[in-house]
Amino acid sequence: MVLERLRLDGPPRRVVIVTGGGRGLGKAMAIALAEAGADICIASRTRAQLEEAAAEIRAASGRDPLIVPTDVRVREQCDALIERTVEHFGRLDVMLNNAGIGDRRGAGNRIQDLEDDDWRDTIEVNLYSTFYCSRAAARQLLKQGTGGVIVNVASGTALRSSPQSLAYAAAKAGVISLTKSMAAQLIGENIRVNCIIPGFVAQQPPRSDEEAAMRAQRGRFITVRRLGEAWELGPLAVFLCSDASSYITGESFVIDGGGLAGGVAPTGWVVTEPAEVRHG
Repeated sequence: MVLERLRLDGPPRRVVIVTGGGRGLGKAMAIALAEAGADICIASRTRAQLEEAAAEIRAASGRDPLIVPTDVRVREQCDALIERTVEHFGRLDVMLNNAGIGDRRGAGNRIQDLEDDDWRDTIEVNLYSTFYCSRAAARQLLKQGTGGVIVNVASGTALRSSPQSLAYAAAKAGVISLTKSMAAQLIGENIRVNCIIPGFVAQQPPRSDEEAAMRAQRGRFITVRRLGEAWELGPLAVFLCSDASSYITGESFVIDGGGLAGGVAPTGWVVTEPAEVRHG
């Protein structure tokens, strides 16, 4: 019975859109959702990346994903993403808003030096995109009248200070707040809205021994003593998109290996040696 509630192959088979689905966490979650039986649409700006991800999804699950190149900063393209998905699969059941970037512009700048365009770029990709896609998905789900699920992806950065990433931290905190408010608005129409909050997660396997060593060093100071792997977000995504989570809405799920719970060091300081542990 429990495993049956985690299945996404219906009837009816769930149709899921994953933004940022061409690589990293988005691709890993799309693979897991397809393995659970869902029909998948993956979206990102780069077609070649989407085609490579689609091949991986196909090989892992036997499902044939739809790819829709989309710039999620543009409201019209977000609307078109939902329309294209419904045109292809006939319905929509789940919107998974994963697209995001760090402070690629203005990273490390103090607030007095941060330019408007640098702030806007990060906010648009991380927060505006979540709003645009959620709004378009909600309109479709309400039109269908069968309920549905919206899952947003934030970041542990939103839950603590981040002086090197002002815009990113603010945007992801906004995603968490938007999740709660949308959940309260939409539950009357049987639309659940929840949020995944990843910690330090490797987006892909290490490409060299040096990179593997760097990850191991960084992972020493996380409670579980390692970085997360992208695939580990997949089971959580399946749970939140399935009937197994039918009593859950407006919630945020931290998946960070105990990083926030560990409280390793205050912001602005670097741990050089693990603290001595005494028992008894």
